[in-house]
Amino acid sequence: MPTHPSAPRGVVAPGRLFIDQHGSVAQLHGVGVQHVDDLFYAWGEDKARGQTFAGVACYSSPDLATWTFRGHALAVDPAVPDLAPGRVIERPKVLRHPDGRYVMFLHVDSTDYADARVGWAVADRPEGPYTYLRSERPLGNLSRDIGVFADADGTGYLLSEDREHGLHVYRLTPDYLGVEEIVSTTLAPPSDHPAGPHGYESPAMIEHEGRYYLFGSDLTGWATNDNKVASAPSPAGPWSEWSDIAPPGTATYDSQVSTVVTVRGSEATTHVYVGDRWGPDDLAHSAPVWLPLRIADGAATIEWRDAWTIDPVTGLVADAEVTA
Repeated sequence: MPTHPSAPRGVVAPGRLFIDQHGSVAQLHGVGVQHVDDLFYAWGEDKARGQTFAGVACYSSPDLATWTFRGHALAVDPAVPDLAPGRVIERPKVLRHPDGRYVMFLHVDSTDYADARVGWAVADRPEGPYTYLRSERPLGNLSRDIGVFADADGTGYLLSEDREHGLHVYRLTPDYLGVEEIVSTTLAPPSDHPAGPHGYESPAMIEHEGRYYLFGSDLTGWATNDNKVASAPSPAGPWSEWSDIAPPGTATYDSQVSTVVTVRGSEATTHVYVGDRWGPDDLAHSAPVWLPLRIADGAATIEWRDAWTIDPVTGLVADAEVTA
């Protein structure tokens, strides 16, 4: 069992590790989450080798708190240059295509982050195994941290951070295996970065009551910062000004957004902020910070809870207790 603080199975305790059915630390770093039938599936960076690629770990859960390890959805493969030991594979995100196929998107890079590419892999089941297809710079642009979003009509979008050019929202091709065009680009306010214009990284997008919300983190490396949100009537914008999602100065409760999960229950639709508290000296034990997210009147805010649960049927959140 890990010596780092962990949450009891079935409880979300921000800052405490999730433990799988074997008692091992769930490698839910830089994670993507999708609700498939009656389970939540999560694909995370396995940080057993630190910064370099050790596989994309897949887990399932009925309640976002009781995680079962399903194996590596995408494994290290010395025969595939992008997946070889020593490579960097981050931010695994998955979309379920309307035809039933699962498409995985990846940030593919070298250890000096000079490659800046997006990778694609496909599978017939959420847990895989996934077949790796290729990587590229979308429309020739740099791409580091990524997110994905599928609209109600099945249109897919790739969110990609391109440093000085901004945070791009790309519309995917109908099969999700490529990008068609940039539909919008947003920049962080100049006051956030004296060195010049830039886009937010670690992007995520959701839709709520006909409005779209785009989340991102400033460029401060492993250090956390006050993450932001902007909203728009469509993925094409126009986007509102960026605003904080947590009390200013808390560095988003010392975390960085990875994705936002929507739980549509019989009594409430609840959104969950899914963040990482990176520990660069021990990435495998970087703690998750997952908290309910309130959306109203074009604003999105998270509030700290020491421990909590969510009923996936009703969508209702309740406080929980954990021992010290």
